[in-house]
Amino acid sequence: MKLIKIVLASLAFASALAAQTITVATAANMKYAANDIAKAFTEESGIGVKIITGSSGKLTQQIMSGAPYDVFLSADVEYPAKLALGGYTTTPSQVYAYGSLVLWSNTGVDLSKGVAAVTDPKVSKIAVANPKTAPYGIEAMNTMHYYKVDGAIAPKIITAESISQVGNYVSTKAVDLGFIAKSIVLSPEMKNVGQWIEIDPKSYNTIDQAMVGLKNGSPENQIAAKKFLRFMSSAKALEILKASGYGLPKK
Repeated sequence: MKLIKIVLASLAFASALAAQTITVATAANMKYAANDIAKAFTEESGIGVKIITGSSGKLTQQIMSGAPYDVFLSADVEYPAKLALGGYTTTPSQVYAYGSLVLWSNTGVDLSKGVAAVTDPKVSKIAVANPKTAPYGIEAMNTMHYYKVDGAIAPKIITAESISQVGNYVSTKAVDLGFIAKSIVLSPEMKNVGQWIEIDPKSYNTIDQAMVGLKNGSPENQIAAKKFLRFMSSAKALEILKASGYGLPKK
């Protein structure tokens, strides 16, 4: 009888685990990589993952307003630090990847001159993620300042809500150029769209992307969330991040 009870308890636990789903809020640049990582995590653990994407700043605002997310994958280290300071986190902030910035066009803009392409008279619209809420937007502005083109092209700038919206603008030819994460142009959905060049990293600050566990989600999800955070450092997750164009933390 005792053995039967143990077996039944184990089956009940396994069933609950299989039905469990955590919610991961992820910066828009991680949209494609996060989906692949979530799928691999579910296959290994049996725990489902719901992905919510947006700019890191807006996701942080949502978390501080009570959004029931279990994990936050930010595009920088500042927003996770802000959440930790406010008492919203369950784990220390940890860098999981380093992002890269690229300049992308789907309208045939000549990119051979690098960032100077933004000054081409034929270029009338340039998309940049909102620097107030999107770390990649901040670094795009830093790049333009570094090359001393920011003042001249200010009227051409179209501010997007997130990197995902920059991608939409470029892919649909609503703009001539867009500053975007390398991970987006390498994604299966976008890799054959237009042309892009990688921007010299010396022209912008290192894009350290950090993750944290959150208190807002249900208490029973906190253990599963920590499993997901550990999985982010697994060989499989690192393989996906590398293939998506991210630099990896040194072990």
